[in-house]
Amino acid sequence: MEVVIPGPATCNTSISTPSRRRCVMVTSDIQEIRVCTNRSCRRQGSMQTLETLTALAPPNVAVKSCGCLSRCGNGPNLVALPAGTLVGHCGTRARAAEVLVTVCGGAFDSDAANKSLEALALRSKAEMERNNNNFSQAELFLSQAIELTPIGGIHITYKDRSVARLALGNHSGALEDAAQALALNPLYPEAYICQGDAFLAMSQFDSAHNSYLTALQIDPSIRRSKSFKARIANLEKLTAVKKP
Repeated sequence: MEVVIPGPATCNTSISTPSRRRCVMVTSDIQEIRVCTNRSCRRQGSMQTLETLTALAPPNVAVKSCGCLSRCGNGPNLVALPAGTLVGHCGTRARAAEVLVTVCGGAFDSDAANKSLEALALRSKAEMERNNNNFSQAELFLSQAIELTPIGGIHITYKDRSVARLALGNHSGALEDAAQALALNPLYPEAYICQGDAFLAMSQFDSAHNSYLTALQIDPSIRRSKSFKARIANLEKLTAVKKP
């Protein structure tokens, strides 16, 4: 299926040109988006594009960096796979959101793109509030982000809200949010860790162990994480105390 991303003015072509550079032909069933981070595209803002797409992509769409796509004059460039659709002039957060909504949704939708960006901004605000230990405000921002139903990244938002709710002592709410994140992305190790943290806070040690073990099976590299090691050590300590 062909889709056209229109620019500010009416556009009836899928050919990317300097005067109509916001038009692009795309296909459905996108599985991966690769963003050029080579020198020329990087200077034009491709790292911001990569960050935005990574934060907003649905769980079934992988976002990765790549080398030169041989269109330096049209940068920043990205390619949507497996169709191999090249998209140029993708150097702003707004443009990245437009492209993502179109390739994932099958049609241009400026409202969906704007809501996705607004949800991302709320997630950023929530992160700052969490860093300041203001978990109530963080929970509020994350709830607002979820209500906007962005194109993707909702599993991350649920995970973040799980962290905030656990810090507030809302164990059942934290567990529910972790489950929501896993319903959206069953292979999300951070959500399993949040689930384990909630079970641990509720003294459900066997369930906590199973959640942590599942996270480790999905991503064995977390074994080296200091925070993960601390979780396991704490679990073992609490389990030993519980034993008669």
